[in-house]
Amino acid sequence: MTKTVLCYGDSLTWGFDAEGRARHAYEDRWPSVLQQALGAGVNVVAEGLNGRTTAYDDHLSATDRNGARLLPSVLHSHAPLDLVVVMLGTNDLKRGLGGSAMHAVRGMERLVQIIRHHPWPFGEEEVPEILLVSPPKICETANPVFAAMYQGAVEESAMLGALYGDLADDIGCGFFDAASVSVTTPVDGVHMDAENTRALGRGLEPIVRMMLGL
Repeated sequence: MTKTVLCYGDSLTWGFDAEGRARHAYEDRWPSVLQQALGAGVNVVAEGLNGRTTAYDDHLSATDRNGARLLPSVLHSHAPLDLVVVMLGTNDLKRGLGGSAMHAVRGMERLVQIIRHHPWPFGEEEVPEILLVSPPKICETANPVFAAMYQGAVEESAMLGALYGDLADDIGCGFFDAASVSVTTPVDGVHMDAENTRALGRGLEPIVRMMLGL
């Protein structure tokens, strides 16, 4: 029976290419690389939205970026699910939104609560496994727009791996640190080039296989 993995994230999951101000080729995006590695017995659903936060409103956006508000509809759309991979938190570090690593941690905890208490459409689905992924660390950039948008976030982003790992241990989720296999590009300090987003997909394969029982 085919297993379904939902990848819930932001522009890092959508595949934003900072160099070309476009989208990475389909085959370079990390959910696509994960799909290729896992094979036909697993359906990997890429649900990435540029600017998505864990649970905070961005009132300057033309679309709703609040991940906690959007998640129930996404869960319903793709049910039944065997695993939900959540990689969010970078946008929480923007000034005027969450603004700190601890805000991101609290937002991730809220998303786990939503998944575990979701009223599944047919009422019989088991709660899916949950894998928390801390995003790659923000790096210094000469891009004036991104440098201003993420002022103070370089230090905060470096804390996410340890904090997400502790959260995962506390609430019984899987954990993977994207910074262990990928780095962001200094083009904007936030996004990954094609090589690093592919590396993330390859890096996630072993733990995803384990959590799916493959």
